[in-house]
Amino acid sequence: MVTNILLRSFSSWSFAIKNAKSPQRALSLYAQMHRQAIPFDSFAILFTLKSCTHLHNLPLICHLHAHLLKLGFNIHVYVATSLLNAYVQMSFEHARKVFDEMPVRNIVTWNTMITCFSRSGDVKKSRKVFDEMSLRDLASWSAMIAGYMNNGHWKEGVVLFREMVIVEQLKPDQVTVGPILAGCSEMGTSIGLLLGKSVHGFAVKNDWELNVELGTCLVDMYAKCGFLNFASLVFDMMKDRNVVTWTTLICGAAKHGFGSEALEIFKKMRQGGVLPNEFTFTGVLSACVQAGLVDEGRGYFKMIKECGLRPTIQHYGCMVDLFGKSGLLEEAYEVINTMPREPNIVIWGSFLSSCKLHKQFEMAERVIEKVMNVVRLENDGGVYTLISDLYVLGDKWADAERVRQLMLRQNVRKARGSNSQFHISDTGMKASGPEMPGDTISVFYSVGDPSIVVLINHSFLV
Repeated sequence: MVTNILLRSFSSWSFAIKNAKSPQRALSLYAQMHRQAIPFDSFAILFTLKSCTHLHNLPLICHLHAHLLKLGFNIHVYVATSLLNAYVQMSFEHARKVFDEMPVRNIVTWNTMITCFSRSGDVKKSRKVFDEMSLRDLASWSAMIAGYMNNGHWKEGVVLFREMVIVEQLKPDQVTVGPILAGCSEMGTSIGLLLGKSVHGFAVKNDWELNVELGTCLVDMYAKCGFLNFASLVFDMMKDRNVVTWTTLICGAAKHGFGSEALEIFKKMRQGGVLPNEFTFTGVLSACVQAGLVDEGRGYFKMIKECGLRPTIQHYGCMVDLFGKSGLLEEAYEVINTMPREPNIVIWGSFLSSCKLHKQFEMAERVIEKVMNVVRLENDGGVYTLISDLYVLGDKWADAERVRQLMLRQNVRKARGSNSQFHISDTGMKASGPEMPGDTISVFYSVGDPSIVVLINHSFLV
């Protein structure tokens, strides 16, 4: 009977911690248990760790870690995994140490560590952990694929995705295909679009719901590949959209030169009662730059504060670009001077590029020395070339030669494929392309079970 009373007591405290309305309340209950000498169970510790993870307070997690070590719960696999998950979000070194010291690991532990190494950029270590796993589930494959795609290793990610579907015959879910779609726009229009359409076809054939997450990924993929018609088609088919969905379409349209269309989308977004965020206004201001809409740009810049947001350096950069391209160099210079933080090299480059475009060396001469103080020799060779060209424009031949000689002495070179233009909104990408086949499943074939659909044996995937 005493045992039953104690069990009920443990359960009530654990239940209270689990249902605490805030991390602070959960921590308070945990402290009360300690002060009242109520024995802890694994559930009380698990729920406290899970709740306090949202605080992103490393000293607090370290304190809880010390306490559970004292209680002997470090050998409990679920408690240790929860602790690992808390450290992953705050300290890579702490997370790795916990993982190395764990006597028992489950599949969630391994998956968490794959994600941990991926977030730190160490994809090789992620793959090493993945290969050491004796048992993998879909989440393991998804974590490793996401690690590859999020760190720019697109070929390896696609090869692993193909291995998962063909060799392991695992059916991907939306968590798996999300990073794949995100990487499609970075692979190049032809290969990336082929893979993106393949994934889209897979979703259609398997009757996946076009929810906010999947729909936004598809809109982003088509928009970044320059296929705005298909991005808009997917957007219109979505029943629910959030600010990220709207922002994705706005930025996609602005990126590919459809400035007026991007602003129309923004108006519809506002009419629908969706509140914009900082990224939305970056897309809107970029659209104004593309379309040369100076007055509209001024209005949207003021709207940022009206929406309770604070202008970011990207917003200021867009305004410098907008005024500069329109020949309003005094206004562009005023924007730079009123920025709450120091302008970066992109903003300075944009301003100098506009000075060169409009043959206004006097304006450029005001800032050249400032730019020379922030330019980085290893990365900003194009800026040196731009400054040299501006000196030539102003008949300052000796200064132009001085900059050229500096470039030679420091072995400064322009990045391959770059020029001396620094327009923030320019992308150099076209928005036209071949139409998508009516049968989106045409790039799939079945293997074994007809419900398993895999990518074609494209040369990139072999």
